[in-house]
Amino acid sequence: MARSLDTRLIHQPDSVPGSRPFGSVTPPIFQTSTFTFDTAEQGRARFAGEESGYIYSRLGNPTTRLLEAAIADLEGAEEGLAFGSGMAAISAVLIGLVESGDHILASRGLYGCTFGLLEMLQSKFHVSFSLADLGDEAAVREAIRPNTKVVYVETPVNPTMELVDLEACARVAHEFGAKLVVDNTFATPVLQRPIELGADFVVHSATKYLGGHGDVILGLAVGPKDLMDEIHMHTQKDIGGIAAPFDAWLVLRGMKTLSLRMDRHVENALEIASRLARHPVVESVYYPGLAGYKQRDLYLRQMSGGGGVIGFIVKGGLSAGMNMMNRLELCERAVSLGETHTLVEHPASMTHTVVPPEVRQAMGIDDGLIRLSTGLEDVDDIWNDLNQALCSVDGM
Repeated sequence: MARSLDTRLIHQPDSVPGSRPFGSVTPPIFQTSTFTFDTAEQGRARFAGEESGYIYSRLGNPTTRLLEAAIADLEGAEEGLAFGSGMAAISAVLIGLVESGDHILASRGLYGCTFGLLEMLQSKFHVSFSLADLGDEAAVREAIRPNTKVVYVETPVNPTMELVDLEACARVAHEFGAKLVVDNTFATPVLQRPIELGADFVVHSATKYLGGHGDVILGLAVGPKDLMDEIHMHTQKDIGGIAAPFDAWLVLRGMKTLSLRMDRHVENALEIASRLARHPVVESVYYPGLAGYKQRDLYLRQMSGGGGVIGFIVKGGLSAGMNMMNRLELCERAVSLGETHTLVEHPASMTHTVVPPEVRQAMGIDDGLIRLSTGLEDVDDIWNDLNQALCSVDGM
Protein backbone atom coordinates (compact mmCIF):
# COMPACT_ATOMS: atom_id res chain seq x y z
CA MET A 1 0.00 0.00 0.00
CA ALA A 2 1.40 3.39 -1.01
CA ARG A 3 2.22 5.71 1.86
CA SER A 4 2.96 9.43 1.93
CA LEU A 5 6.39 10.79 2.74
CA ASP A 6 5.14 12.05 6.12
CA THR A 7 4.08 8.52 7.07
CA ARG A 8 7.27 6.94 5.73
CA LEU A 9 9.36 9.29 7.85
CA ILE A 10 7.78 7.72 10.93
CA HIS A 11 7.25 4.16 9.69
CA GLN A 12 10.75 3.71 8.32
CA PRO A 13 11.56 0.61 6.23
CA ASP A 14 11.81 -2.47 8.42
CA SER A 15 14.17 -4.17 6.00
CA VAL A 16 16.85 -5.46 8.37
CA PRO A 17 16.08 -8.88 9.89
CA GLY A 18 16.47 -8.91 13.65
CA SER A 19 16.68 -5.12 13.99
CA ARG A 20 13.60 -4.93 16.24
CA PRO A 21 14.10 -7.65 18.87
CA PHE A 22 11.47 -8.40 21.52
CA GLY A 23 8.85 -6.48 19.51
CA SER A 24 10.60 -3.14 20.08
CA VAL A 25 8.77 -0.28 18.35
CA THR A 26 12.00 1.71 18.18
CA PRO A 27 14.99 -0.28 16.90
CA PRO A 28 17.85 -0.53 19.43
CA ILE A 29 21.38 0.66 18.87
CA PHE A 30 23.66 -2.17 17.79
CA GLN A 31 26.72 -0.71 19.52
CA THR A 32 29.22 -3.39 18.55
CA SER A 33 32.41 -3.36 16.57
CA THR A 34 32.28 -6.98 15.41
CA PHE A 35 29.87 -9.91 14.96
CA THR A 36 30.33 -13.61 15.75
CA PHE A 37 30.07 -16.49 13.27
CA ASP A 38 28.31 -19.74 14.15
CA THR A 39 31.08 -21.68 12.40
CA ALA A 40 34.36 -21.00 10.65
CA GLU A 41 32.63 -21.98 7.42
CA GLN A 42 30.01 -19.27 7.96
CA GLY A 43 32.75 -16.68 8.41
CA ARG A 44 34.39 -17.78 5.18
CA ALA A 45 31.05 -17.66 3.35
CA ARG A 46 30.30 -14.13 4.56
CA PHE A 47 33.72 -12.83 3.53
CA ALA A 48 33.28 -14.49 0.15
CA GLY A 49 29.88 -12.86 -0.32
CA GLU A 50 28.17 -16.24 -0.48
CA GLU A 51 26.04 -15.61 2.64
CA SER A 52 24.45 -12.40 3.85
CA GLY A 53 25.12 -11.28 7.40
CA TYR A 54 27.27 -8.93 9.44
CA ILE A 55 31.02 -9.21 9.91
CA TYR A 56 32.45 -5.97 11.28
CA SER A 57 30.76 -2.59 11.74
CA ARG A 58 33.05 -0.82 9.28
CA LEU A 59 31.57 -3.15 6.65
CA GLY A 60 27.98 -2.91 7.85
CA ASN A 61 25.85 -2.59 10.98
CA PRO A 62 22.10 -3.17 11.54
CA THR A 63 21.44 0.33 12.93
CA THR A 64 23.36 2.00 10.14
CA ARG A 65 21.65 -0.24 7.60
CA LEU A 66 18.23 0.90 8.80
CA LEU A 67 19.24 4.51 8.20
CA GLU A 68 20.59 3.70 4.74
CA ALA A 69 17.32 2.02 3.80
CA ALA A 70 15.31 4.93 5.19
CA ILE A 71 17.12 7.64 3.21
CA ALA A 72 16.99 5.59 0.00
CA ASP A 73 13.24 5.21 0.49
CA LEU A 74 12.72 8.92 1.15
CA GLU A 75 14.76 10.05 -1.86
CA GLY A 76 13.30 7.41 -4.16
CA ALA A 77 16.68 5.78 -4.83
CA GLU A 78 17.73 2.14 -5.05
CA GLU A 79 20.44 2.19 -2.40
CA GLY A 80 21.81 4.34 0.40
CA LEU A 81 25.04 4.59 2.37
CA ALA A 82 25.80 6.32 5.68
CA PHE A 83 29.09 8.07 6.38
CA GLY A 84 30.87 9.76 9.26
CA SER A 85 30.11 13.25 7.90
CA GLY A 86 28.59 15.04 4.96
CA MET A 87 32.06 15.59 3.53
CA ALA A 88 32.82 11.87 3.84
CA ALA A 89 29.70 11.15 1.78
CA ILE A 90 30.62 13.74 -0.87
CA SER A 91 34.23 12.51 -1.02
CA ALA A 92 33.24 8.86 -1.36
CA VAL A 93 30.78 9.52 -4.17
CA LEU A 94 33.10 11.78 -6.17
CA ILE A 95 36.15 9.53 -5.71
CA GLY A 96 34.01 6.56 -6.71
CA LEU A 97 32.85 8.20 -9.95
CA VAL A 98 36.01 9.76 -11.40
CA GLU A 99 39.47 8.78 -12.57
CA SER A 100 42.60 10.74 -13.40
CA GLY A 101 41.98 12.90 -16.47
CA ASP A 102 38.25 13.31 -15.82
CA HIS A 103 36.48 16.62 -15.31
CA ILE A 104 33.87 17.65 -12.72
CA LEU A 105 31.48 20.48 -13.58
CA ALA A 106 30.13 22.12 -10.42
CA SER A 107 27.63 24.82 -9.61
CA ARG A 108 29.40 28.14 -9.18
CA GLY A 109 28.48 28.25 -5.51
CA LEU A 110 29.75 25.49 -3.21
CA TYR A 111 30.36 24.86 0.46
CA GLY A 112 33.96 25.79 1.27
CA CYS A 113 35.11 22.26 2.12
CA THR A 114 33.57 20.87 -1.06
CA PHE A 115 35.56 23.46 -3.00
CA GLY A 116 38.66 22.37 -1.06
CA LEU A 117 38.00 18.72 -1.97
CA LEU A 118 37.75 19.61 -5.67
CA GLU A 119 41.04 21.53 -5.45
CA MET A 120 42.71 18.51 -3.83
CA LEU A 121 41.38 16.14 -6.49
CA GLN A 122 42.76 18.48 -9.13
CA SER A 123 46.19 19.06 -7.61
CA LYS A 124 46.90 15.50 -6.44
CA PHE A 125 44.92 13.25 -8.77
CA HIS A 126 44.58 15.28 -11.99
CA VAL A 127 40.79 15.43 -11.84
CA SER A 128 40.00 18.91 -13.16
CA PHE A 129 36.97 20.94 -12.20
CA SER A 130 35.22 24.13 -13.21
CA LEU A 131 32.47 26.24 -11.68
CA ALA A 132 29.58 27.66 -13.69
CA ASP A 133 26.15 29.22 -13.39
CA LEU A 134 23.89 26.23 -14.09
CA GLY A 135 20.58 28.04 -13.89
CA ASP A 136 19.34 26.92 -17.31
CA GLU A 137 20.06 24.38 -20.05
CA ALA A 138 22.04 26.76 -22.28
CA ALA A 139 24.44 27.52 -19.43
CA VAL A 140 24.93 23.82 -18.70
CA ARG A 141 25.65 23.06 -22.38
CA GLU A 142 28.17 25.86 -22.56
CA ALA A 143 30.02 24.67 -19.45
CA ILE A 144 30.11 20.88 -19.94
CA ARG A 145 33.20 19.27 -21.53
CA PRO A 146 33.80 16.01 -23.44
CA ASN A 147 35.66 14.58 -20.42
CA THR A 148 33.05 15.68 -17.84
CA LYS A 149 32.13 12.61 -15.81
CA VAL A 150 30.23 14.31 -12.97
CA VAL A 151 27.99 17.34 -12.76
CA TYR A 152 27.95 18.24 -9.07
CA VAL A 153 25.53 20.83 -7.75
CA GLU A 154 24.16 22.36 -4.60
CA THR A 155 20.66 23.76 -4.83
CA PRO A 156 19.87 26.01 -3.11
CA VAL A 157 23.51 27.02 -3.15
CA ASN A 158 25.29 27.66 0.13
CA PRO A 159 25.15 30.56 1.10
CA THR A 160 23.77 32.63 -1.81
CA MET A 161 20.54 30.59 -2.07
CA GLU A 162 20.90 30.51 -5.86
CA LEU A 163 19.02 27.66 -7.57
CA VAL A 164 20.32 25.18 -10.14
CA ASP A 165 17.99 23.77 -12.81
CA LEU A 166 18.12 20.05 -11.99
CA GLU A 167 16.12 18.82 -15.00
CA ALA A 168 18.39 20.75 -17.37
CA CYS A 169 21.53 19.48 -15.63
CA ALA A 170 20.29 15.89 -15.78
CA ARG A 171 19.34 16.14 -19.44
CA VAL A 172 22.71 17.53 -20.55
CA ALA A 173 24.79 15.39 -18.18
CA HIS A 174 23.21 12.16 -19.42
CA GLU A 175 23.60 13.24 -23.05
CA PHE A 176 27.35 13.53 -22.40
CA GLY A 177 27.56 10.29 -20.40
CA ALA A 178 28.05 12.07 -17.07
CA LYS A 179 26.36 11.51 -13.70
CA LEU A 180 24.43 14.22 -11.86
CA VAL A 181 25.16 14.44 -8.12
CA VAL A 182 22.98 16.78 -6.05
CA ASP A 183 23.63 18.04 -2.54
CA ASN A 184 20.07 18.19 -1.16
CA THR A 185 21.05 19.24 2.37
CA PHE A 186 19.32 22.63 2.34
CA ALA A 187 16.02 21.38 0.87
CA THR A 188 15.75 17.79 2.19
CA PRO A 189 13.41 15.26 0.54
CA VAL A 190 10.50 17.19 2.02
CA LEU A 191 11.04 20.25 -0.20
CA GLN A 192 12.92 18.90 -3.23
CA ARG A 193 13.08 15.55 -5.06
CA PRO A 194 16.31 15.42 -7.12
CA ILE A 195 15.97 11.77 -8.21
CA GLU A 196 12.51 12.49 -9.64
CA LEU A 197 14.05 15.44 -11.53
CA GLY A 198 16.72 13.23 -13.11
CA ALA A 199 19.60 13.16 -10.61
CA ASP A 200 21.67 9.98 -10.34
CA PHE A 201 23.00 10.54 -6.81
CA VAL A 202 21.90 12.65 -3.85
CA VAL A 203 24.10 13.52 -0.88
CA HIS A 204 23.23 15.02 2.50
CA SER A 205 24.96 16.43 5.48
CA ALA A 206 22.55 14.69 7.87
CA THR A 207 24.16 16.81 10.57
CA LYS A 208 21.70 19.48 9.45
CA TYR A 209 17.94 19.08 8.93
CA LEU A 210 17.77 15.27 8.88
CA GLY A 211 19.30 14.98 12.35
CA GLY A 212 17.79 18.31 13.25
CA HIS A 213 19.01 18.82 16.81
CA GLY A 214 22.65 19.88 16.49
CA ASP A 215 23.96 16.80 18.29
CA VAL A 216 25.36 14.55 15.55
CA ILE A 217 27.82 14.61 12.62
CA LEU A 218 26.78 12.26 9.80
CA GLY A 219 26.55 12.09 6.00
CA LEU A 220 24.30 10.17 3.61
CA ALA A 221 24.36 9.31 -0.07
CA VAL A 222 21.87 7.52 -2.32
CA GLY A 223 22.01 6.30 -5.91
CA PRO A 224 21.80 3.27 -8.25
CA LYS A 225 22.46 0.00 -6.43
CA ASP A 226 25.27 -1.21 -8.69
CA LEU A 227 27.25 2.02 -8.37
CA MET A 228 26.51 2.41 -4.66
CA ASP A 229 27.75 -1.14 -4.10
CA GLU A 230 30.99 -0.18 -5.84
CA ILE A 231 31.33 2.95 -3.73
CA HIS A 232 30.75 0.87 -0.59
CA MET A 233 33.27 -1.82 -1.53
CA HIS A 234 36.05 0.33 -2.97
CA THR A 235 35.67 3.76 -1.37
CA GLN A 236 33.73 3.60 1.87
CA LYS A 237 35.17 0.28 3.08
CA ASP A 238 38.79 1.04 2.28
CA ILE A 239 38.91 4.72 3.23
CA GLY A 240 36.74 4.01 6.26
CA GLY A 241 34.58 7.12 6.59
CA ILE A 242 31.69 5.21 8.15
CA ALA A 243 28.86 6.35 10.42
CA ALA A 244 28.81 5.15 14.03
CA PRO A 245 25.73 3.14 15.14
CA PHE A 246 24.73 5.68 17.82
CA ASP A 247 24.98 8.55 15.33
CA ALA A 248 22.86 6.60 12.83
CA TRP A 249 20.26 6.04 15.55
CA LEU A 250 20.16 9.77 16.34
CA VAL A 251 19.47 10.61 12.70
CA LEU A 252 16.79 7.90 12.46
CA ARG A 253 15.14 9.50 15.48
CA GLY A 254 15.49 13.01 14.06
CA MET A 255 13.98 12.05 10.71
CA LYS A 256 10.68 11.06 12.33
CA THR A 257 9.90 14.76 12.89
CA LEU A 258 11.56 16.08 9.71
CA SER A 259 8.37 17.10 7.93
CA LEU A 260 6.97 18.90 10.96
CA ARG A 261 10.25 20.70 11.57
CA MET A 262 10.64 21.72 7.93
CA ASP A 263 7.18 23.27 8.00
CA ARG A 264 8.26 25.47 10.91
CA HIS A 265 11.69 26.26 9.42
CA VAL A 266 10.07 27.39 6.16
CA GLU A 267 7.35 29.36 7.93
CA ASN A 268 9.88 31.18 10.12
CA ALA A 269 12.36 31.77 7.29
CA LEU A 270 9.78 33.24 4.93
CA GLU A 271 8.51 35.63 7.60
CA ILE A 272 12.02 36.69 8.66
CA ALA A 273 13.16 37.12 5.03
CA SER A 274 10.10 39.26 4.31
CA ARG A 275 10.79 41.49 7.31
CA LEU A 276 14.50 41.75 6.47
CA ALA A 277 13.61 42.80 2.92
CA ARG A 278 11.63 45.73 4.32
CA HIS A 279 14.20 46.80 6.90
CA PRO A 280 15.95 50.11 6.12
CA VAL A 281 19.34 48.79 7.26
CA VAL A 282 19.30 45.69 5.01
CA GLU A 283 20.70 46.10 1.50
CA SER A 284 19.86 42.68 -0.02
CA VAL A 285 18.04 39.48 0.95
CA TYR A 286 18.49 36.08 -0.71
CA TYR A 287 15.70 33.58 -0.08
CA PRO A 288 13.94 31.46 -2.75
CA GLY A 289 10.52 31.67 -1.12
CA LEU A 290 10.24 35.45 -1.50
CA ALA A 291 7.71 36.57 -4.11
CA GLY A 292 10.30 38.77 -5.83
CA TYR A 293 13.04 36.13 -5.95
CA LYS A 294 14.95 36.34 -9.25
CA GLN A 295 14.51 32.61 -10.01
CA ARG A 296 10.87 32.47 -9.02
CA ASP A 297 9.75 30.30 -11.95
CA LEU A 298 12.46 27.70 -11.32
CA TYR A 299 11.67 27.72 -7.61
CA LEU A 300 7.99 26.99 -8.26
CA ARG A 301 8.89 24.13 -10.64
CA GLN A 302 11.51 22.52 -8.47
CA MET A 303 10.76 23.12 -4.79
CA SER A 304 7.76 23.05 -2.47
CA GLY A 305 9.23 25.52 0.04
CA GLY A 306 12.18 27.86 0.34
CA GLY A 307 13.96 26.09 3.18
CA GLY A 308 15.22 27.55 6.42
CA VAL A 309 18.35 29.46 5.32
CA ILE A 310 18.51 33.16 4.41
CA GLY A 311 21.41 35.21 3.05
CA PHE A 312 21.39 38.96 3.60
CA ILE A 313 23.69 41.97 3.47
CA VAL A 314 23.58 44.83 5.97
CA LYS A 315 24.19 48.33 4.61
CA GLY A 316 27.73 49.28 5.49
CA GLY A 317 29.17 45.92 4.41
CA LEU A 318 31.40 43.67 6.47
CA SER A 319 32.00 45.92 9.50
CA ALA A 320 28.29 46.71 9.87
CA GLY A 321 27.39 43.04 9.53
CA MET A 322 29.96 42.00 12.13
CA ASN A 323 28.71 44.66 14.54
CA MET A 324 25.15 43.46 14.04
CA MET A 325 26.17 39.84 14.72
CA ASN A 326 27.96 40.87 17.91
CA ARG A 327 24.78 42.51 19.23
CA LEU A 328 22.63 39.41 18.89
CA GLU A 329 21.29 37.96 22.15
CA LEU A 330 18.98 35.09 21.16
CA CYS A 331 20.39 34.04 17.79
CA GLU A 332 23.60 32.07 18.17
CA ARG A 333 26.84 32.99 16.40
CA ALA A 334 27.77 29.56 15.08
CA VAL A 335 28.31 27.67 11.85
CA SER A 336 26.10 24.79 10.71
CA LEU A 337 22.37 25.04 10.10
CA GLY A 338 19.10 23.13 10.15
CA GLU A 339 18.74 22.67 13.89
CA THR A 340 16.36 23.91 16.56
CA HIS A 341 18.41 27.04 17.36
CA THR A 342 18.68 30.03 15.03
CA LEU A 343 22.31 30.25 13.91
CA VAL A 344 24.11 33.17 12.28
CA GLU A 345 27.53 33.11 10.58
CA HIS A 346 29.71 35.11 8.20
CA PRO A 347 30.64 32.89 5.21
CA ALA A 348 33.62 34.89 3.89
CA SER A 349 35.50 34.60 7.21
CA MET A 350 34.05 31.28 8.42
CA THR A 351 32.53 28.51 6.27
CA HIS A 352 34.01 29.75 2.97
CA THR A 353 37.34 31.12 4.13
CA VAL A 354 39.19 28.34 2.20
CA VAL A 355 37.78 29.77 -1.05
CA PRO A 356 40.06 32.47 -2.55
CA PRO A 357 38.52 35.98 -2.42
CA GLU A 358 38.26 36.32 -6.19
CA VAL A 359 36.49 32.94 -6.44
CA ARG A 360 34.12 33.90 -3.61
CA GLN A 361 33.19 37.05 -5.51
CA ALA A 362 32.55 34.99 -8.66
CA MET A 363 30.32 32.72 -6.55
CA GLY A 364 28.32 35.76 -5.47
CA ILE A 365 29.57 35.60 -1.88
CA ASP A 366 29.96 39.26 -0.97
CA ASP A 367 32.27 40.00 1.97
CA GLY A 368 29.27 41.51 3.74
CA LEU A 369 26.98 38.49 3.25
CA ILE A 370 25.53 36.99 6.43
CA ARG A 371 23.95 33.53 6.53
CA LEU A 372 21.01 33.02 8.85
CA SER A 373 19.64 29.55 9.62
CA THR A 374 16.21 30.08 11.14
CA GLY A 375 15.45 27.77 14.01
CA LEU A 376 12.22 26.63 15.61
CA GLU A 377 11.84 29.46 18.14
CA ASP A 378 8.85 31.80 18.11
CA VAL A 379 9.26 33.90 14.98
CA ASP A 380 8.66 37.18 16.82
CA ASP A 381 11.43 36.37 19.29
CA ILE A 382 13.82 35.71 16.40
CA TRP A 383 12.80 38.94 14.70
CA ASN A 384 12.97 41.05 17.85
CA ASP A 385 16.57 39.97 18.36
CA LEU A 386 17.55 40.62 14.75
CA ASN A 387 15.74 43.96 14.72
CA GLN A 388 17.36 45.26 17.89
CA ALA A 389 20.78 44.27 16.54
CA LEU A 390 20.12 45.94 13.18
CA CYS A 391 18.76 49.09 14.79
CA SER A 392 21.71 49.29 17.18
CA VAL A 393 24.16 49.21 14.29
CA ASP A 394 22.24 51.92 12.47
CA GLY A 395 21.97 54.06 15.57
CA MET A 396 18.19 54.09 15.35
